Order: sequence, then structure tokens, then C-alpha cells
Amino acid sequence: MYSEYLMLGAILLLSIVGHNMTVVYASGIVIILKLFGLTSIVSALGTHGLNWGIILLTAAILVPIATGEVTIQIMLDSFKTPMGIIAIIAGVLAAAAGGCGIDLLKTSPEVVSALIIGTMAGVFFFHGIAVGPLIAGGFTYFVLHIFTLFK
Repeated sequence: MYSEYLMLGAILLLSIVGHNMTVVYASGIVIILKLFGLTSIVSALGTHGLNWGIILLTAAILVPIATGEVTIQIMLDSFKTPMGIIAIIAGVLAAAAGGCGIDLLKTSPEVVSALIIGTMAGVFFFHGIAVGPLIAGGFTYFVLHIFTLFK
């Protein structure tokens, strides 16, 4: 009955210890919503939260274009450099991985805890940023798919 609170509390505690403020805020929000019995909001967050987050993240990434910091010429010039070409390829791979990650999270929700632990380890040990669960889900999907090809 209270196991979900224990798991969320453990995630919150590990996030605090690991200085993973994104997961601290996220787990804190979910705990508060559960404590106040706002199950409809928790359900809406589970159903639509990923899309809301992607929209906010994409909007934040577009800000340099909106402020004029990134111009059309800068964008066109990026196609001419090795770093720009690698960034385009990385963007394609990340988008593909993210799409597969969403599918994996929908069909195998039990993998979420492992992805969270991996993301927390990446933040704690490698000073990463907690945007990893979705992409990690995609990488997990790709690796599992490759394993099935060799069976």
C-alpha cells in the first residue's frame, strides 16, 4: 500500500545525495500530488507529461533563434563544418532513440526504475544532466533489438 511512497522517497533521497535537482523536483512533485490525493493530476501527468516536457524543452532550445543569437546564416554555416554535420547526425540518432524510448517505456514500464538509476549514476559520477531516461530507453531498445537479431 505504501510501497510507492517508499520508492518515490528513495528516489528523492538518492537524487538529493546525487545532486540531481531535476529528479528531486520531479519526485517531490509526484509525492506531493499523491499525498494530497490528486490522482487525476498524477494520471494526466503520466499520460501527457512526456509531451508537455518535450514541448517545453523544444521551446527552450528555440529561444536562441527567437532572440536572434542564432541566425539563418549561422544555421546554414553549420552544415559546412564537421561539428555541424556530426551534430545533425547525433540529432537524428537522438530523435530516433527518443522515439523508441517512448515506445519501450509504454510497453515495458518496469524498465523505468533501471533507467532512473542509470541516469542518477550518470549525473552523480559523470556530472551529467538528467535528460537521459528517454534517450536511455531508446538506446536500451536498440541494444535489445540487436540482441534479438543474433539469437
